[in-house]
Amino acid sequence: MREIVWYRVTDGGTIKQKIFTFDAMFSTNFSHMENYRKREDLVYQSTVRLPEVRISDNGPYECHVGIYDRATREKVVLASGNIFLNVMAPPTSISVIAADTPAPFSRYQAQNFTLVCVVSGGKPAPLVYFKRDGEPIEATPLPEPPAATGNWAPRNLLHRDLDDTKLPQLLAEGEMGGGPSNTAEPPRGLAAERGPTTEAIPETVVSREFPRWVHVAEPIYYFRHTHVPISDGTVEARATLTWTLNPQIDNEALFSCEVKHPALSMPMQSEVTLVAPKGPKIIMTPMRARVGDTVRILVQGFQNEVFPEPLFTWTRVGSRLLDGSAEHAGKELVLERVPAELNGSMYRCTAQNPLGSTDTHTRLIVFENPNIPRGTEDSNGSVTSHCSFRLVLALTLTVILELT
Repeated sequence: MREIVWYRVTDGGTIKQKIFTFDAMFSTNFSHMENYRKREDLVYQSTVRLPEVRISDNGPYECHVGIYDRATREKVVLASGNIFLNVMAPPTSISVIAADTPAPFSRYQAQNFTLVCVVSGGKPAPLVYFKRDGEPIEATPLPEPPAATGNWAPRNLLHRDLDDTKLPQLLAEGEMGGGPSNTAEPPRGLAAERGPTTEAIPETVVSREFPRWVHVAEPIYYFRHTHVPISDGTVEARATLTWTLNPQIDNEALFSCEVKHPALSMPMQSEVTLVAPKGPKIIMTPMRARVGDTVRILVQGFQNEVFPEPLFTWTRVGSRLLDGSAEHAGKELVLERVPAELNGSMYRCTAQNPLGSTDTHTRLIVFENPNIPRGTEDSNGSVTSHCSFRLVLALTLTVILELT
C-alpha cells in the first residue's frame, strides 16, 4: 500500500477537497485543513474521525487508496469508495405566537383564531403537534394554505348567537319599525367641553365583557405543517392550528406545541395560555400636570399575563381628544400643551384581544401654571394670538421711542 487519502466532495462532485492523507511508505499521517480547523484523526490507518461534527460537515466523502502494482513496483493503482455523511441537528428554538395580532374583540360575531408554532435549527425537519390542557388535539390536516389573507372569513352568527341581554332591545326596535338611533357627533369647542357630559363614569370602574355564544359542538381544529430550508442546511418548521374561537371556553386554556426529533432524547415544547386582558395599569406623567405641560398617559402592564398581544384604544369620555380625533390607537396617549379646560376630563383606555375587552378610566387634573396668567391660554394651552400681537406691538413702540 502506498497511501490513503480522504476527500470532501462539494458543489455536486465538481470540487474535491483533500482533508487527510496517510503515507504508508513513511507511516505518517497529516491533515490538509487549516490549523485552527484541524479536527481529523486517523484511526487504524483508514478511518477518519470527526470528533465535533457540524452541520457544515454534511455531505459526500471519498476515500482513495493507492497501492503498488505487483508486476512493477513503480506503478500505483488507485481504488476508491464514497460515503454520504448525514448530520442530524436538534432544534435550537421553539416558540408559539398568535397570527394576525393585535386583533380586536368581536362580541357578536365568531372569528377564527390561529396559533403558529415556529421551530428553528433542526435537521432533518421535526415532527410538530399541538396539545390543549395536556391532551393531544385531533386536527384536520390542511395541505394548502388558507385564502390570500392567511385566514378564513369569519362565520356570521344567527340571532340565537347574540347576547340575550341585547336581543329584547333589538326585537323592540324591530317591532317599532325603526333601527338603532343615530347619535349626533359630539360638538367641538370649549362650550361643548364645559357642558354636561352624557356619560359619567367614576375612575375606579373597570368593565369587562364576554360574548354569550351558543356552540352546540366541540371546535373543529385545522392543522397545517410547512418546512422552509435555511441556508445553513437546517430546516425551519411552521405548524399552524386554526379553529373558531369561543372566549367562554377558550379563555385561560393552555395550548402547547411539542416537537419530536431523532436528535432529541425527549420532546421539546413551548406553551401559551390564552387570556383576555384584565385591569391595565395606567401611569400618568407628570403626576402633577400644569397648564401648558405635555401629559403622557401610558399602559404599563396588566394584573395578569395577557396572550395574545392586546390592542389599545384611547378615547375621551363625552368629547373628542385634544387634537380633535375621536380615538387614538397605541399604548401611550400624548396630550401636548394641555389647557385649563381639560381639568377634570376623563379618558378611557380600551384593551382588547380576541378573548375579551376591558375598559379602564383615568381622570386628568390640571393645575394652574404661575408662568401663564389665567385666561391667556387658548384651547391648545398656548398664549392667544391677541396677547402675542399686543406684546409685539408694545416692543415695537418701545424701540421707536428709543430711536427718536
